[in-house]
Amino acid sequence: MVRSFSRGISTRLAGRCVNITVHGIGPAGRDLAPGEDETWVGVEQFEQTLDAVAERDDVRITFDDGNASDVQIALPRLLARGLEAEFFVLAGLLGEAGRLRADDVRELARAGMTIGSHGWAHRDWRRIDGQQAAEEIVEAKRVLSEITGQPVSRVAIPFGSYARHVLRRLRRAKVTRVYTSDGGVARPHSWVQPRNSIRHDLDEAWLLRTLDRRPTITTRARKFAARQVKRRRGQP
Repeated sequence: MVRSFSRGISTRLAGRCVNITVHGIGPAGRDLAPGEDETWVGVEQFEQTLDAVAERDDVRITFDDGNASDVQIALPRLLARGLEAEFFVLAGLLGEAGRLRADDVRELARAGMTIGSHGWAHRDWRRIDGQQAAEEIVEAKRVLSEITGQPVSRVAIPFGSYARHVLRRLRRAKVTRVYTSDGGVARPHSWVQPRNSIRHDLDEAWLLRTLDRRPTITTRARKFAARQVKRRRGQP
């Protein structure tokens, strides 16, 4: 039934793409932070998402937080469908209960997946000092590059929390692409890329709205204005 739903999606967003973010799948294997369960999905919901995007070239799949489910649940299902994805890992939390280990990151890379940085310890980048920023933005990329043996140059901002000074730090660190949690559609080659997080209440209706939405002028203007505020605001 899910496959027929996937083939039934015929609309494409000309010149745009949709970025989907996955956090955790199935049993958590660790204590979740307050509210984190809202972005944790069941295995069947995850498979439904993959089946809906398997035949599309305008959808990118990304993973945040470096959960063990990335390699235990997500990887074999991605490979079975011939899909690639980007995994944004928390370098400072590798090896903790319910998290990826360094060997898991290597396995993802060997399987053809792209490894990016989600920072060091899941801090709010708007509210960190210079020393913490060096750890979150520079050191995390260095560690992940060393683990994979490949350059790591893309980041996903924790909590989607950014401002002008955060973007400046990322520019100085030579980050080549920045993923946020702003929602909506993206221009494929933009430096800053909005994403749409799948949630615990995911269903086919959400997938249809998210994958094939053609936002109204009002909606586009509102999202554009929100992004501009984030880019231009200073430190808190």
